[in-house]
Amino acid sequence: MSTDTKARPSRRAALLGDRPGSYAIARHVRMSPTKVRRVVDVVRGMDVTEALTTLRFAPQAAAEPVAKVVASAASNAETNDDLRVEDLFISQVFVDEGVTMRRIRPRAKGSASRILKRGSHITVVVEPKSALAQTKSKSKKSTKSEKEA
Repeated sequence: MSTDTKARPSRRAALLGDRPGSYAIARHVRMSPTKVRRVVDVVRGMDVTEALTTLRFAPQAAAEPVAKVVASAASNAETNDDLRVEDLFISQVFVDEGVTMRRIRPRAKGSASRILKRGSHITVVVEPKSALAQTKSKSKKSTKSEKEA
């Protein structure tokens, strides 16, 4: 047990701060992070219902786990924070590299080559659209005060 007095900040505080919203994380998804990032880049910033519809018809295999995480984040927001799914948008979504399983493939003359089976962690943060409007108004106020100074 560590004697460290500084506590690590909670994941919610790191992702959302004091803003309303929720998040979901899918860990150890057996898919390469680069393949998942292609799908994630499409839905970043979309409304949740629009993103789920897009993911339902996306041809990539990574669309299924991403859709599950988006639906889970929306459900968490609805259950825990009493937010409506229609009012939510995807404010942050990112893919981190997970564990890599190493396998071998037999090669000529008794040697072997390594096969890397990569995994990923998918994180989705959803917020109400009103929070987006508030952050935009705050940034406008800050730019106005900077111009006056």
